[in-house]
Amino acid sequence: MLKKITNYFTKGEIALWVLSVTLIVASFAAFGRESYITLAASIIGVTSLIFNAKGNSIGQLLIIIFSLFYGYISYSFAYYGEMITYLGMSAPMAAVALVSWLKNPYNGNKAEVKINKLSVKEILFMIALTAVITFVFYFILEAFDTADIVPSTISVATSFLAVYMTFRRSPGFALGYAMNDIVLIWLWILAAMEDISYVSMIICFAVFLVNDIYGFVCWVKREKRQSMEMAAVSHD
Repeated sequence: MLKKITNYFTKGEIALWVLSVTLIVASFAAFGRESYITLAASIIGVTSLIFNAKGNSIGQLLIIIFSLFYGYISYSFAYYGEMITYLGMSAPMAAVALVSWLKNPYNGNKAEVKINKLSVKEILFMIALTAVITFVFYFILEAFDTADIVPSTISVATSFLAVYMTFRRSPGFALGYAMNDIVLIWLWILAAMEDISYVSMIICFAVFLVNDIYGFVCWVKREKRQSMEMAAVSHD
């Protein structure tokens, strides 16, 4: 089993995962020693990202689990926007994305999803849909008396962009999640000003940011490789 894992992931990816988990555990030990749910969510989340970077559908399964944990953590600090976003949007969309990824393997390889290129028309549709959903969510969050409503609303927008592109198998999904990570770092900095135990969440999303940027780079390279290979097959 261990040999299969080491053969599947590059040494750099294994090092990134180990370093990410080490930082998460260290921040937990320093700031959030009573919040084992936060620790579990962070480790599950960062593990999902390394699978997502490989285009492996296991990453989507782990995101569903992460969303459940993160929804509870958000509820504990009255970040109802985060709770609603992850439980009502990210988790269901990850389930839809899981099905989409499994149905679209690259060359029959279920460990690698076939990448899809969004048309200009679909990108414009996605942006318009994001604007509408964000507008509606603002009033929902206001009704729930959500803490830090401005970054919470921005988080809804970046989260929706990310989950939409994940479902559509676009490399941009990782960039969408990276933007969301930046917003979440902002949110949890505000939370940590009131409760220092939430510093562990800041570290968590800083680690996620690095992993999502890596994932975006991997997907851009994979998109070029798949395009070249398909072009070669068509030429033959």
